[in-house]
Amino acid sequence: MNANNNEATALLGESRLVGCSSDEEPGAKTMIFSQNEIPTQLVSNGSTDFRKRFFPLTTIDSWNDWKWQLRNSITTIDELKKIMKLSEKEIMAINNLKGRLPLRVTPFFASLIYNTGFSNPLRRNVIPVVEELLHTASEQPDPLHEKSFSPVKGIVHRYPDRVLFTVTQVCSNYCRYCTRSHSVGRLDRLGKQDFEKAFSYIAAHREIRDVLVSGGDPLTLSDEVLDYILFNIRQIEHVEIIRIGTRVPVVLPQRITDKLLSVLRKYHPLFISLHFSHPAEITPECVKACTMLADNGFPLGSQTVLLKGINDNITVMKELMHKLLKIRVRPYYLYQCDL
Repeated sequence: MNANNNEATALLGESRLVGCSSDEEPGAKTMIFSQNEIPTQLVSNGSTDFRKRFFPLTTIDSWNDWKWQLRNSITTIDELKKIMKLSEKEIMAINNLKGRLPLRVTPFFASLIYNTGFSNPLRRNVIPVVEELLHTASEQPDPLHEKSFSPVKGIVHRYPDRVLFTVTQVCSNYCRYCTRSHSVGRLDRLGKQDFEKAFSYIAAHREIRDVLVSGGDPLTLSDEVLDYILFNIRQIEHVEIIRIGTRVPVVLPQRITDKLLSVLRKYHPLFISLHFSHPAEITPECVKACTMLADNGFPLGSQTVLLKGINDNITVMKELMHKLLKIRVRPYYLYQCDL
């Protein structure tokens, strides 16, 4: 590790990672920005109305601070009831989440759903419903059997030439259909020794050429910790490609900052794998975040999960694909949830 990573090193303890910021805790016209037109302070009308109503003492600067968004995330039923009317099914589901994927919604994303009906597609992405509590005989807690392909903590080595590196179990929003809900949302952090073992495993397996940094959402980590992770992966000569899997531009677009971009630019070729489920997620704030990433040379791709009542409609799916292309995000694949 070189001097550029001294700050990141200081954030790493023997037992846990302490640099996680999380510890501090339809159909609108798509806006397109050129590099010289990206607004420094962008708050859409819906977010402005929501902020003034529910966070009246919060300044625009605070609202646009991604750490403020994480610290003020909605995580309890009482907090949720203050901003929106809940159905009986939603209330029952939230009251029975113990031991399951928790509730978490950023204020930004809450501003998109607080005055919507119960069947709103964005709302259904993040607000639990009682059907979530039902389990059939064919369902499995780990449908992709990732634990059986995990030689060391944080690494999933299913395919010969690539690995999944789950660097955190924290997301800024918890999507109710998460395939990794058996582990995501739990504060099972990787410590320094865990990271070192993961780096050593990748270095020892020369067949690995592609590392997908995921979680949780890795962009909930601090810039310094991301720098530490990417630096150590990039030192491994046989690793050709690094990808980051994130939903941050959709649910926490304030996270895409100039400082973050200055860290990520050091590790090209670096691909950003995004996740969109509905065209209404392509907000002005999201467009700004994607524009900043694309203008800094990061190829953007999107996976879309096929979801009943959300996007299982040709018109909706077509609109989503077209809008993604307009903001320089290449639709990568359509994903059907595993059982």
